[in-house]
Amino acid sequence: MSLFEAVGRRALFALDPETAHGLSIAALKCGAPFGSCSPPDANLALDLCGLKFPNPLGMAAGYDKNAEVPDDLLRLGFGFAEVGTITPLPQGGNPKPRIFRLSEDEAVVNRLGFNNQGHDAAEARLKQRRAKGGIVGVNVGANKDSSDRFADYERGVERFSFLASYLTVNISSPNTPGLRNMQARAALAELLERVVRARESASRKPPIFLKIAPDLVDEELHDIASEVLEKRIDGVIVSNTTLSRAGLLSAAAKEAGGVSGKPLFERSTIVLARMRRLLGPDVALIGVGGIDSAETALEKIRAGADLVQLYTSMIYAGPGLPGRIIRDMGRTVAALGAANVRALRDTRLDDWAERPLSA
Repeated sequence: MSLFEAVGRRALFALDPETAHGLSIAALKCGAPFGSCSPPDANLALDLCGLKFPNPLGMAAGYDKNAEVPDDLLRLGFGFAEVGTITPLPQGGNPKPRIFRLSEDEAVVNRLGFNNQGHDAAEARLKQRRAKGGIVGVNVGANKDSSDRFADYERGVERFSFLASYLTVNISSPNTPGLRNMQARAALAELLERVVRARESASRKPPIFLKIAPDLVDEELHDIASEVLEKRIDGVIVSNTTLSRAGLLSAAAKEAGGVSGKPLFERSTIVLARMRRLLGPDVALIGVGGIDSAETALEKIRAGADLVQLYTSMIYAGPGLPGRIIRDMGRTVAALGAANVRALRDTRLDDWAERPLSA
């Protein structure tokens, strides 16, 4: 971590987490000097779902909820950025305080509840940056008080198909009551059928990814995989935050909400590997949860991921983290003598898939 980042972290940690988050967005908008990125590394580039990724590391949804800084995130070194979650209508989310640092665990608890400015605001910003290129995904969700949550997802697909490099259907946040129930097979079948139909009626047809929770049992994973394959969904993102509190040390772990960060790595990687087994080799998998280094990013790939995403680790390691990870990934791939990063995929799949999940 650079001196600039270290000083910035101390200043931000003196503030409550949500205020600090807002200031970090403002700093990106102002072009704060977070360091330069390494040149593109051909060994890290990959083609997936018709998209050409310069490297497999992305910014996860949840940071740039309103599509304010996707291009600034790409300049940090990310190969792609995912904005959202965006709901049709603006909503304030759950009462504050609703984000809690778990510093001893290098983790965060949040119960934000899809706070965002809605479709109109995000669409206007994405239209303005459309000519800039780069891979920017749009994560869509449902309003908490919606009378038809399926229709909210359809609206998201219809609204952003012509602007998004890919779309993510997020049904796995633990902070909107009843949302995770949409992962049950009957509800999921209807949802996926409707969003695929909405995508097919759009002028552009970007890939659709489904974001799932890490707290699913094997039977639920089997049902989800079956529906993904039947509906020909392009990929699955594993995973959202967890409700598990296993092994946490921080006092704030008692707060309600989902846990992200370092403690999520093992659980989310096991679920990732099991989902790879169920889906086979051709469906795209994006691994999220606990990535804080090139080592953890590559381990997700060894467990079955094509791409990986992070967010929480930047809170602790600073905005220079993606650049460092990409540089170290390139060096590691070269040192291993691998043809490219894709050659490492699935090399530890069985080891991860057969590990037990903690409570």
